[in-house]
Amino acid sequence: MRVHRIIEKTYAEGPGCRFCIWVQGCKHECDGCFATELWSFDDGYEISVKEIVFRIKSVVQDIEGITFLGGEPFEYAKELAVIANHAHSLSKNVITFTGYVYEKLLQSENCKPLLDETDLLIDGKFEKSLLDYSRPLVGSSNQRFIYLSDRISVNDIKSYKNRFEIRISKTGKTEFNGMGNIEQLSKQIKKMGN
Repeated sequence: MRVHRIIEKTYAEGPGCRFCIWVQGCKHECDGCFATELWSFDDGYEISVKEIVFRIKSVVQDIEGITFLGGEPFEYAKELAVIANHAHSLSKNVITFTGYVYEKLLQSENCKPLLDETDLLIDGKFEKSLLDYSRPLVGSSNQRFIYLSDRISVNDIKSYKNRFEIRISKTGKTEFNGMGNIEQLSKQIKKMGN
């Protein structure tokens, strides 16, 4: 499968410390998306499910769960379902983001394996006209939290606060992840550069 990046330990993509996988490729191409580099199915890099499971096991004591983002995770539903199943076998929860709506995913047999292994589905495209950072983890008011198991509760999400993490890569590139007001983050980064 193709991924854009993996962060083995982050506190900015859901409750607790999480192992996060950003898959590469998205057909939604939402207006105002701040991750347009994830749209192309040709970018990113190939990695095996086996390698990802190995990496999860290497940090299993430090994480509460895994988060699938994108790109569009349901483009890799079969592979991610296997990874999520391993996470569940290690007593970890699974959050999956998608630009599709839940009702549409239910109509696809290809999506069923990942839906069955997802504890919290966050659905809906980012809608620039509905920009709203008042809720955790989402950028527009149309996006929904659909609890598919009791491994993650409404209170887990309500108590979570949006945040960003900034890292400097081995090549010296500044990278960030998380959710919140991107414009404010950009202004802060520019101030740091002066």
